[in-house]
Amino acid sequence: MKRQFIYACLLLGAVSFSSCNDFLTEELKGAYNTESFYTNQESAMKAIDGVYNSLSFTTSNNMIWVFGDVASDDSEKGGNPGDQADIRLIDEFNVSPDNGVINTYWQFAYETVSRTNNVISYVPGIYMDSNLKNRIVGEAKFIRALTYFNLTNVWGKVPLKLQPQNNQTAIYVPLSEVTDIYTQIEKDLNDAIAVLPVSYNAEDKGRATRGAAYALLAKAQLYQRKWSDCLGSINELEKTGLYSLASDYSTLFQSGNENSPEVLFAIRHLNDQNPGLGNILNVWFAPATAEEGGYYFNAPTGGYVSAFDEKTTTGQDDPRLDASIGRDGKPWLNGETFSASWSPTGYLVKKHDQPLSEVAAGRKGDGYLAYIYLRYADILLMKAEAMNESGNLEGAASAINQVRSRAQLGTVNATGQGGMRIAIQKERRRELGFEFHRFFDLMRWGKEVATDALGPNFKWTEPRYYFPLPQAELDANTAIK
Repeated sequence: MKRQFIYACLLLGAVSFSSCNDFLTEELKGAYNTESFYTNQESAMKAIDGVYNSLSFTTSNNMIWVFGDVASDDSEKGGNPGDQADIRLIDEFNVSPDNGVINTYWQFAYETVSRTNNVISYVPGIYMDSNLKNRIVGEAKFIRALTYFNLTNVWGKVPLKLQPQNNQTAIYVPLSEVTDIYTQIEKDLNDAIAVLPVSYNAEDKGRATRGAAYALLAKAQLYQRKWSDCLGSINELEKTGLYSLASDYSTLFQSGNENSPEVLFAIRHLNDQNPGLGNILNVWFAPATAEEGGYYFNAPTGGYVSAFDEKTTTGQDDPRLDASIGRDGKPWLNGETFSASWSPTGYLVKKHDQPLSEVAAGRKGDGYLAYIYLRYADILLMKAEAMNESGNLEGAASAINQVRSRAQLGTVNATGQGGMRIAIQKERRRELGFEFHRFFDLMRWGKEVATDALGPNFKWTEPRYYFPLPQAELDANTAIK
């Protein structure tokens, strides 16, 4: 079994509390396992594998799709009308601090942060191969940056925790400004770039690479409207010569997708494990037919389908549409014909489902399809956007046309910077639909774009809409004022 898939469930820095009435105001007491655990190369590898394990739940399995998709105009909650009311409230922007999805995602994200902080703090003290040591710390910094990138895009100001959680000061951290969080994200990614390899051998494939760090850095810079810096990071990424568009768009969402030259970073899953490490999106998004028994959540909207209003150069539908979703009368994953009756909107997500030949009905929640977080098409569209905002319309057209060419569409037809901006925004929606980016794109594009897309239930607040901080954190963290 490849080492990158052996994810340890580590309770690092665990503390046993004695019984007392005022323990919340005392220094933490108990037996810490950090000194006994972080002693050799093997423990360092187990620790970083534990970080990847946590990331798999935080980024793909643990409902980032609710924020990225359901909160956007691409989908509705779906599922049984009375099921998962907290997701419906997010869909309606009627979110209170005690929302279950809000609380659960926060807990998983900060578990990932905690594990990265332990690796970053304790692995440097281990006597082991120095190159491997630096690489492990670089991997942890990449994942910490990725986690804070998602945290700040869901909530805005969040506690910037950078130390192991073994004293009061490290646990009770106040909210940091969004600018400060991005500063730390960029620092972590630049540190990671300095030590991460451009590629791995077969045993370690799936770990963060230098290209992944450049890609995430470019994304963070794009979100801050640092157009020149974003283009500089993309240029460094392209110098590696390792990434290109897959020839067939649909193969990106089939088993083995993580090996595509288009993939910069993917969350990998391993099925048939105890405890389970499989991809549960497979059951969340599948139809509730007798054969599949899915929950049919994250139901695509008619507005998303309408965005595919261009025919290919041969007069066919844009192939990305049927690769992304199921729609009435079109082939589904198991050879059957999709029925609009399977979904309250008439459509279901196809990208994250596996056919029954790969994952049997009774095991739908234990898939092994990787969730691709960063891929080269996203980079090309970021490049097009940064070039357009910098006034280089010719360069922007060249980048977007590479993506359109793969979809068999003609060259982009846009007039001026404003026309190109609209074309790029539309292309991102079609190319990256149901990869959990749409809501965050709408927020960074501003009030006019967001309110037009999200409709009357959405109320823009400056500087942009953020979800409320979890009540559990407000109650527990005395440093948040």
